[in-house]
Amino acid sequence: MNIENLKMFCLVVDEGSISQAARLSFVSQPAVTRQIRQLENFYGTLLFDRTEGKLTVTETGKMLHPFAKAIIEDFNRSKEVILQATGEYNSSLRVGASLTIGEYLLPSLLGRFKKRTPEIKVSLVIRNTPGVLQDLSNDVIDIALVEGIVEDKSFTVEKFADDELILIYPADHPWKDRSEIDKDELTHERMIWRESLSGTRLIVENALNEHGVLHKINSYMEIGSTQAIKSAVESGLGISILPRLTVARELEHGVLQEMKIKGVHINRSLWLVKKPQRFNRDGVTKFVQFIHEK
Repeated sequence: MNIENLKMFCLVVDEGSISQAARLSFVSQPAVTRQIRQLENFYGTLLFDRTEGKLTVTETGKMLHPFAKAIIEDFNRSKEVILQATGEYNSSLRVGASLTIGEYLLPSLLGRFKKRTPEIKVSLVIRNTPGVLQDLSNDVIDIALVEGIVEDKSFTVEKFADDELILIYPADHPWKDRSEIDKDELTHERMIWRESLSGTRLIVENALNEHGVLHKINSYMEIGSTQAIKSAVESGLGISILPRLTVARELEHGVLQEMKIKGVHINRSLWLVKKPQRFNRDGVTKFVQFIHEK
């Protein structure tokens, strides 16, 4: 049995298309079909149903898929272990991060990590939480750092930090001489939100709903970019509630101000997510150690 056939089988299953698998592998569709046929001949069963012009995975194909992925993973790890033992291994680390972490936290963190371990080649992919977890599942990345909820029980998930969500307002706002407001005062302001499916927004809405003020708030504007929200608040268009790590620089320079809400504290956890592995990459092990230290 050829390991490349198993790789192609997994790619077709994950992409749901022979043509897409061919495109990603830079080979022809007949070449992909030939590899699948060879695998079916080896196992003596059909792995895909091709009736009515639609490709679906058969029950035996579904059974084979997790075994095939495990075999490929172990094969790749075996190559790394041997190359490392013979001194020919170039350690690498592929990190995936959700938008807030990737844009505001990881650049400086990875910079410090590279200074400590310059021999490790690091790459970073920034997507929303579902996209990052999909990349982790498909072995596009080695480790994920996300702020959203991780429901997939096949992953190893651990908290690596907390982040506070804070109320921000422009520097010339009437609140500028105050240190705290009552939650009901939010109802007199224009709230600028992230888009409705944003994880950050859901956390804020749940918190304000628990305090009985969400339905009274003037939802003035929705913006799909944290940077754009900060600019809108700075320009006096309204107020917003954002993760502290995204506004740290603006707070430091005084272009935005933070206001405490009496009796309201909104926090969220940041998560480090991995796939359970018998043999972890050297870069992953060192990065996880670094994260825990910081």
